[in-house]
Amino acid sequence: MTAAACFISGACWAQANALPSCYNSKIIESTKISTTELFIFIDQTTMLDNQLKQQLADQVRPFLIHGNSVSVTVFSSFNQGKYTRVVANGRIEHKLPEAVRADISKPLLAKFDECLNSQPMYANQLIGAALRYAFEGTSSELAKSDIFSSLKEISGMVRSSGAKNKVVLLSSDMLENSSISSFYQNQSVRLIDPEKELNLVVKHDLFADFSDARVYVLGTGLIPENTKVNKNQYRDPKTLAALSAFWSQYFSKSNGKLMELGKPALLNPIR
Repeated sequence: MTAAACFISGACWAQANALPSCYNSKIIESTKISTTELFIFIDQTTMLDNQLKQQLADQVRPFLIHGNSVSVTVFSSFNQGKYTRVVANGRIEHKLPEAVRADISKPLLAKFDECLNSQPMYANQLIGAALRYAFEGTSSELAKSDIFSSLKEISGMVRSSGAKNKVVLLSSDMLENSSISSFYQNQSVRLIDPEKELNLVVKHDLFADFSDARVYVLGTGLIPENTKVNKNQYRDPKTLAALSAFWSQYFSKSNGKLMELGKPALLNPIR
């Protein structure tokens, strides 16, 4: 099944690994533990422009190598049909150790190598299709954005991963707008009190557990021009500084290593 057909049918959602395995009963994989697992989380209440979408895709490609796993998960508010779900999940298998290759017949080895060498290309198609699907489902008209609750929920995926290295790439404006708290006021982004907001997270038991993963955020404070929010509002440094202070403490208390909070673009490659 092609990547496009996979998403049209919805089959990708149900698969723990959408990439066909190259190993079989004659060639056995020595380990299924990924070297690095990249978790891409897309907030569907945040509409990225084409440049930011391209930057996100460019950040992902270096991870599509043998031994790594990559997944795409979408989240939003819980009351508008935009519930959290895994869109695609693929593991690019480890290469065969040289010591093992010597004991395998050449015809069998040739077929195996052909299959294994095609996995990164197929993974690129799979994740590319998943990102397009995720971005097509974004909307600036969604009334709520349950970021606190969503992060707590999706962090369970990171926590359960057995990968040696865990990396989170989060696409979101990071502007909570729920029954717990709202980072908006008078159709504009308000100047939040980081400590007050952290106390609300504590009160409602909404800290996540990112299992010591490295976290990169793309889209912080972003409001697209076509929203109802004031199109010409100025992002003053004080408001962004307070937002940064809150999320820095949030991820620290959620067992995550916040490497960069892109406002909105990332200035460095994710690693």
